Amino acid sequence: MPLPTIRPARTGEYDAVARVWMNSWVSTGLAEASPFLLAQLRARIALETENGWSLYVADDDGTLAAMLALHLPKKYLDMLFVAPEYQGRSLGRTLLAFTRRQMPDEIELRCVRENEKAWRWYEREGFVFEHEKMEPMTGYVMKYYRWKNRKPAR
Repeated sequence: MPLPTIRPARTGEYDAVARVWMNSWVSTGLAEASPFLLAQLRARIALETENGWSLYVADDDGTLAAMLALHLPKKYLDMLFVAPEYQGRSLGRTLLAFTRRQMPDEIELRCVRENEKAWRWYEREGFVFEHEKMEPMTGYVMKYYRWKNRKPAR
């Protein structure tokens, strides 16, 4: 079974991207799906893309399987969410490999402390925990991670 194609998101897909994001976030057990949450995520996508996000999707023959938001100048992986029906198929690892090609030397990210499945996965993928900090807008404690390429530059 071929993996979905990673490509830049199109403006007209922001509603579908927000739905993938919401469904994946809800699958963590940290939130409940709602029209309000979906609207919040949709608005954030528009705002963040204006402020420098490079937004990508994993396209499975017309179905969005995942979303990936990078802030390349900051070397920051902001969002990586895989739709629940695509979880467990190595799509996250594929998106992370794509991210490492975009930012080959260093990547920073943050993850909600209560989302243990996600931060443990990042740790297995070579990210090093740096510190925790409360996010005042959401009330979540965020765990901050960094990955550095240990291979010498060519």
